[in-house]
Amino acid sequence: MDWATLVGYWPFVFGLMATGVVSGIAAGLLGIGGGAIIVPALSNALLLLGYDADVVQHVAVGTSLAIIIPTGIMSARSHYKRGALDLKVLRLWAPFIVAGTFIGGLMAGLFSGDVLRIVFAVMAFVIAANIIFAFQTRLMGHLKGSAATHRASGFVVGYISALMGIGGGSLTVPTLVAFGATMHAAVGTSAGIGVAIAVAGTAGFLISGWGATGLPPLSLGYINLVALVLIAVLAAAFAPLGAAVAHRLDQKTLKYVFAVFLVLVGFNMLWKVLAG
Repeated sequence: MDWATLVGYWPFVFGLMATGVVSGIAAGLLGIGGGAIIVPALSNALLLLGYDADVVQHVAVGTSLAIIIPTGIMSARSHYKRGALDLKVLRLWAPFIVAGTFIGGLMAGLFSGDVLRIVFAVMAFVIAANIIFAFQTRLMGHLKGSAATHRASGFVVGYISALMGIGGGSLTVPTLVAFGATMHAAVGTSAGIGVAIAVAGTAGFLISGWGATGLPPLSLGYINLVALVLIAVLAAAFAPLGAAVAHRLDQKTLKYVFAVFLVLVGFNMLWKVLAG
């Protein structure tokens, strides 16, 4: 590799490092695993390096799920120490989350990159609207004592999370709030649920991307190892900082921060579809 090529990679490396720091803080602050930041950031970085748009979105989603594993563990530990992780809910959701996520990861290879971007954007808008207007609470609040509803919710959250490349917090948090959890408990528990989503989703994307053409160097299926290492180390290190900040904010502030963040990410994804 010549000097000019090496120098050209440094913006990519620094971009991934910055993504790691910001996504780690977001993981702890919002219980989202950082995927809503990692997916658009990694997608943009790979597009700038000249990789095919369809492959880029799949790699960004798959790698994001792999990165969320250590980030989610660090975030979940921090929330558990503060008593904000409900182990009963976690055990109820986990098997169905894993099943939905694994199936979603396997099926992701059947969809184009633009389809995955549109899914991401639409769900981001729906979730943000739900946080502000709380329509999910009105629709599902009366079902909070139903174990079957919890299990069905887990499967749906897992499947959609796999297609979006997120840890599920943006879906899990409002669902748990609708079922009666406080915002802090919902954020903490969603961090633990995000670990199960990340493990199952990573396995699905590794399998569905095995043998795919046009992948970036050092990729296993749709998982890029360079991005995985660079982002994961910094994200895991900064997740406790986000968790500490979350417990200093009141619940109303946390909700609005969450909603604005999702709207911005949704517009970013739609812009990519329209620009392509």
